[in-house]
Amino acid sequence: MPHGGHHHDDSETAAYTLPVLIPSRVLPLLHDLAQQMVQAGHKQLLLQNYKETRYFVLEESLRKLGVEKLSKEDVQRMQWEVLEAKIGNWIHFMRIAVKLLFAGEGQVCDQIFQGFDSLSDQCFAQVTVSSVSMLLSFGDAIARSKRSPEKLFVLLDMYEIMQELHTEIETIFKGKACLEIRDSAMGLTKRLAQTAQETFGDFEEAVEKDATKTAVLDGTVHPLTSYVINYVKFLFDYQATLKQLFSEFGNRDDSNSQLASVTMRIMQALQNNLEGKSKQYRDPASTHLFLMNNIHYIWLDLCAGKFSFAFEEYWSEAKDLLGDDWVQRHRRVVQQHANLYKRTAWTKILQTSSAEGLTSSGGGSLEGGNSSGVSRGLLKERFKMFNVQFDELHQRQSQWTVPDTELRESLRLAVDEVLLPAYRSFLKRFGPLVENGKNPHKYIKYTAEDLERLLGELFEGKSMNEPRR
Repeated sequence: MPHGGHHHDDSETAAYTLPVLIPSRVLPLLHDLAQQMVQAGHKQLLLQNYKETRYFVLEESLRKLGVEKLSKEDVQRMQWEVLEAKIGNWIHFMRIAVKLLFAGEGQVCDQIFQGFDSLSDQCFAQVTVSSVSMLLSFGDAIARSKRSPEKLFVLLDMYEIMQELHTEIETIFKGKACLEIRDSAMGLTKRLAQTAQETFGDFEEAVEKDATKTAVLDGTVHPLTSYVINYVKFLFDYQATLKQLFSEFGNRDDSNSQLASVTMRIMQALQNNLEGKSKQYRDPASTHLFLMNNIHYIWLDLCAGKFSFAFEEYWSEAKDLLGDDWVQRHRRVVQQHANLYKRTAWTKILQTSSAEGLTSSGGGSLEGGNSSGVSRGLLKERFKMFNVQFDELHQRQSQWTVPDTELRESLRLAVDEVLLPAYRSFLKRFGPLVENGKNPHKYIKYTAEDLERLLGELFEGKSMNEPRR
């Protein structure tokens, strides 16, 4: 998963003033010497000497800083964890190199070649081109490396630093001689933006097509759901950068809606995938429980921000980005799946504790001589059927999981409200008829209180052989 802190702290560079690359008392002497050499017709020799001396100093400074010369092949061979750390270093190096080393070198050049502007630009370009190229080529190798979802966040970090340094690069590398350097920096910024956009598209497609065989037998939140939601929450951190990135390829005013549309497409891709995964369940009730759990997780974690340390921030960001309608619609979908689960799982057992089909329309004398118009044999069958069905439902559904405490409690309550009044009423009306006969305990296995206690064990995800509490 991506690292958290991508917002760069400028204090590390702000704490420095430009380094003293050449003592200030020497600069006027060097300026005079340069002037004399140009006037004596030794301009090329001056350029060559200056380049060889200063180029070496710059390369040495970068080496001491920790900058490595890495080829595209080196980058491709590296493990992701190693590469991620090197990208973090590169961002740090870029800031120091531009704000301190190159800016300092530019000032030295300007002072030594004061009055010879084109010479100053030429010297500066020749001295820095190799160092700049060494830094940019690493960025370029990352931007061109094989795309994968976890790279999106470092690509955005790299894009951010290039954007942040853009004005300074344009200012420091001024003049015609530095045009190539300015173009290279701009080229890298655009390439990073392009790769980040493509990675976004890859992610959406990967979510839609994810075929993870991780079976979630207990109907709980699928690993794909938590992965995608964490990913999208990280995107909230990069909102400003993403808007900037989208504006590279289109209308700046439209970047807001572009970001919202991409995020919604990712969420839709996740839901499409979950719909597919939900069909793997043989029992339709677990299909609805699975969808209820997963969509509830999406709604709660992303939209209500319950698990977020910055509740207000995430809540408002999600609502701004996805719209209040989206948020409310997902809340309703959770409720729909909860209702469908309840209906699918518990309708059949409710029929066994209803009076329907038990009473005789003709009255008269029935089995056992009772005058309530009910067949005692039929009644015993009903009680037995209820017990078998309840045992099966309890055994299966105490293995299913509803990970969110509030949702679990409200679902139990919903089942209680459906089943307990019906069973109490059935027991009150017909229980005495069975209790008066032989072996009543064979048929009336549960009191209403027993049922209430057992329903309180549902959705705990207990395995079949785990003892009841």
